[in-house]
Parts: sequence; structure tokens; C-alpha cells
Amino acid sequence: MNVESFAFDAPFSLKMAAKRYSPASGQDYCGGLTLMFMHCIGSHKEQWEPVIEQLFKVQRNKDVRLREAWAFDWQSHGDSAVLNREALKNRAEGVSVYEWAGAIAEFVKSPRMKGHRIIPLGHSAGAAVSILLTKTIPPQAFSSVVLIEPTLSTRESFESHLEDRMAAIDFAVAATSTRRDHWLSREQAFGYFKKRIPWEVWDDRVIRLMTDHALEDSPSGGVNLKWDRKQEAISYADIEPHFEGALQLGRVCHSVPIHVIWGTRNDLVPEFIQDSLSDVSEGRVVASVTKVKNAGHMASCSYLSTPAQLLTRLFPKVVQEQPDLLARAIASILEGLANISRPKL
Repeated sequence: MNVESFAFDAPFSLKMAAKRYSPASGQDYCGGLTLMFMHCIGSHKEQWEPVIEQLFKVQRNKDVRLREAWAFDWQSHGDSAVLNREALKNRAEGVSVYEWAGAIAEFVKSPRMKGHRIIPLGHSAGAAVSILLTKTIPPQAFSSVVLIEPTLSTRESFESHLEDRMAAIDFAVAATSTRRDHWLSREQAFGYFKKRIPWEVWDDRVIRLMTDHALEDSPSGGVNLKWDRKQEAISYADIEPHFEGALQLGRVCHSVPIHVIWGTRNDLVPEFIQDSLSDVSEGRVVASVTKVKNAGHMASCSYLSTPAQLLTRLFPKVVQEQPDLLARAIASILEGLANISRPKL
């Protein structure tokens, strides 16, 4: 597939890095779908490349073709963090999911996207971005919205297990703040991740993409993580957008198909919260719920006995562990759109 890099202006004088992926054939399927991918906390846009590449292969002979795919770095992550390094020094509060959603919304409304049939796909915190786009853009403008391991929650569900939920967040903040972020080389970093939780269970391609794209050369030698661990850590405490996202799901689910994908292992998003996001009695109706085998997200503190057990499930995993199975799940959703006509932007 072809890859192009971009940097866009984002609100509050920040920048947002992005990559555009298109078929290797160079053929422009103007009537095809445009997929937009948003990553989770602690990740980067390139994590999606195995999924995107597989989707281009699967869909090239299908009724539902792909026009292009876009992947974006949160303003405090990946290449965006490099572009915003000086500005982020004065942002002790971090960059909220709301701000990222605002930047993506501006991109969607730009002339570049005119006439595109868009599907936002977000993983974990990125799922909140995907659903919050429908607050400023009419939901009917999207062909579908795909939420992958969404960390959305009603306030009531969260507060009914408040101690457990806050313990998980506090651990995530502490573990992220003290995590190693410097290595002598990319190869050393690759070996480090291969032998340690939670990365040891990731697909090798995703680990390699992390060492290639999430790290940068250090002026003092070796390689560093591109973004500040403190900026990443504070993102876990940014929970209001996830409450708002759950409310928004209920508001727009009758206007645009909402598809949800989970890992099969119980995790930071326990079953009672998963079930609440598709609770018809509460007005939240989703078009489909898919389970990806042998993958999970994060685990609740009460279900784990040691810090190592918690750390092994601290970070989202469906994208990282099972990119090919995830691509198949997404492809199945796309096939269901073959006979559905949706307006273009």
C-alpha cells in the first residue's frame, strides 16, 4: 500500500500528525469507503498498519471497496508529540480526548474530505473520539462508527464500582509514569519489549512498528520514546469524555450504525460495562457486537493478585495482539454496508 505523511493544524495552536494509506495499485476508488483510525492511550498511528494492510487485501475484490485510510496521532502522542514538544511543556493538564476529537472533526469538515464516505474507527480512548465526532458532525454523514474495546461508560456504571475503577486508573498512571523510555538502540528496545509484559504477547509486527515509529534518536545517544510519559499518564484520568461518549452513543445510535468489537478476555472494561453500552432498555442500540478471540484489554484490580498480573493487562491489546483477526472482524462489518446507501460529506 502507498503511505503519505501529513501534519495538520489543530485547535489551541497544536499540530496533529497523520498518515494516508491508499491501494498499492494507485487506483482511486472514488465511491469506496474512507476509514479513519484513532489509537489508544500510549500508542501511535502506525500501530494500525497491519490492520489497514490486511483490509486493503481483503476488500480489493469485494463489493465494498476502500478508497483510502487515515491514521492520526493524538496531539500528545507519536509524531504529534514531537511537533508539539515545546507547546506541551506548558500543558501540565495534558491533551484531552475532547481536544483530539475537535482536531479530527476539523479534518473531517475540511475540503479534503468532501465527497468521502467516512467510517471512524477508534480503539479504547480513540473510541471515545470516534463517537464524540457525532456531536459536531451530523451522524448521518458517517457510513458507520466502529468502536474497538471502547472505554466508554455511563457515570452510574463507573460510580457503582468506583473504588475498583479508580484503583485501575491510579495503577495505570503510576506504572506509566515510571516506565522505561530510553534504550541504547531500536534493536535493544525490540528485545526489551519481546521479553516483558504486556508487550511479550503482542504481534511481532506491532512491536517492530513501535520501535520504528514510537521511538526517536536521542541527542545523547540511543533512542527515546517520542512522547512524555507524564502526558501519557495523565490521559488515564481524563474520564469525562468517556461518560459523554456513552451518552452520545444513546443519542445517535438510531441515526448511524454503531458497531462494537471486544476481546474475549475480561478486562478493564468488565462485562457489566460492556453490556451497558448495548443496553436497549437504556436506549443504546448497536448494530453489532463482535468478539475477537485470544485478545483482551486491561484487567480490573480486584480480579488480579499481583502487580505483574495487572501490568500484563494494563494496556489495550486487540489491535496489538490480533491485528489480522481484527481486520477480519472489521471486514465483516464493511460487507454489511454493501446494500446500505449513506450520504457523503
